[in-house]
Amino acid sequence: MPAFSVRSFAFFPIRFVFIAMATFPFTVPDSPTRAAEPVVFISSFAAGEEGAIHAFQLDPASGALRLLHRTTGIEHPFFLAISPNQKSLFAIHASTFGGSEPEQVAAFAIEERTGKLEPKNRRSTRGSASCYLEVDATGKVLLVANYSTGSVASLPILEDGTLGEAASFHQHAGSSVNPDRQKGPYAHSIIVSPDNRFVFAADLGLDQILAYRLDGASAKLEPHSPPFAKTSPGAGPRHLAFHPGGRHAYAINELENSVTLFDYAVETGVWTARRTISTLPARFEGTSHCADLKITPNGEFLYGTNRGHDSIAAFSIADDGQLTLVTIEPSLGSGPQNLAIAADGAFLLCANMPGNNVAVFRIDGMTGHLAPVGEPISLARPACIRVLP
Repeated sequence: MPAFSVRSFAFFPIRFVFIAMATFPFTVPDSPTRAAEPVVFISSFAAGEEGAIHAFQLDPASGALRLLHRTTGIEHPFFLAISPNQKSLFAIHASTFGGSEPEQVAAFAIEERTGKLEPKNRRSTRGSASCYLEVDATGKVLLVANYSTGSVASLPILEDGTLGEAASFHQHAGSSVNPDRQKGPYAHSIIVSPDNRFVFAADLGLDQILAYRLDGASAKLEPHSPPFAKTSPGAGPRHLAFHPGGRHAYAINELENSVTLFDYAVETGVWTARRTISTLPARFEGTSHCADLKITPNGEFLYGTNRGHDSIAAFSIADDGQLTLVTIEPSLGSGPQNLAIAADGAFLLCANMPGNNVAVFRIDGMTGHLAPVGEPISLARPACIRVLP
């Protein structure tokens, strides 16, 4: 996770309080969206009343976004997760993001498709700069990665949608070759295997994908054997994604500006690195750091963000998982932080966090190319996008 600055996360400070610089330009209608129209939740990474979770309706024909509701009372909601039954949303909450005190994760009930969120409760993440949330397939376990303190935790989700105290906590240890960014562990993401048996955490500071076994009944994680897979030294793995086919997985590497393909052994939960490919043009000589990656529902295309080059790299995916660069398109804003793809694979949304906007692109289902849908919408520090189909 790069450090917090107005431009992007590039070199991370221990204490940080950010006051959003953009104002919120929308009026909020009261009418709910129709069932066929996806609801898009987007967080604003800011303190005080500027921190918020916005709900938009996504027009399935045009790709236009219409504001439905704005939920406040949530500070620095850097990352979001939605339960499989689509009834609960979880968000990071921190008055001071990346401070010395552990942060919290907040649970909300989703009011059908109005975009309104009802607060339920908050629990400690057991770490600082909590930067990633994931709900398991049963909807009973919430997973969190803590960047600054280099740790991961699991929390039970109770029947009423509230969160219990952390059921397990694991502190990472070690370092890697980059003296500025890899002095210690920096857990940056955490995902669940397609069969819900394993959990994998990308640690930027260790150049490792750490593996855990998941007990859904107790919401506990236990170290797996082998305990991790490796990326190349100095790569700095940030976010992870499984291919819909279940036999391959990908890591986007923040420091190396690349994506690594892994073979995934379903039976044993073992990752084996096969090939790494750059996300940047060959002649680019500036400073850039990757952030997020997403795969289309049909498994044919992968997209990754470049913060600094301010672009989205598009790759086609072969039957054996290999990537081929299709195009690198402008993200239409500085610091593309997070991506989301509509459930039908028609649209890609990009949160340009320091650029204070969200851009929508139509995906060409034949080529993978991206075409902008109108002008980006203005939004203060958009950090995470989640789509309710």
